[in-house]
Amino acid sequence: MSNNVAVVCGSFHREEVTRMLNYVNEEAGLLGLTIGEVVWVPGSMEVPLALSRLLPHHDAAVCLGIIERGETQHGLAMGQAVIKTVIELQLQHDKPIGLGIIGPGAEHHHIEPRLEPHARAAIRAVVEHR
Repeated sequence: MSNNVAVVCGSFHREEVTRMLNYVNEEAGLLGLTIGEVVWVPGSMEVPLALSRLLPHHDAAVCLGIIERGETQHGLAMGQAVIKTVIELQLQHDKPIGLGIIGPGAEHHHIEPRLEPHARAAIRAVVEHR
């Protein structure tokens, strides 16, 4: 079991991601996990670098954020790149990363109902992964 978990939060949607972080903290307590460090980054694009820096010092990590649908394909392209890199970091460090990023392509009405389930699933994933 992964006991010491880092959390990386995208601050572009700070209010919603703060709520997600609260769900992660609550679920971690229920699972007997310790949140070792929480790092806020500007947005989802900066998540992989923060994960790369944190993983050597933690048993696992969780990333939280929201990538909304825009008028162009920017969010989709960025989201795919971020998720691909998160997967590569798991393999490189041989440590689980719970993906709690809503989107890419989330519309405003998609966000609220996904905050709690995505956050709780992300922290549970690092336990179930082992």
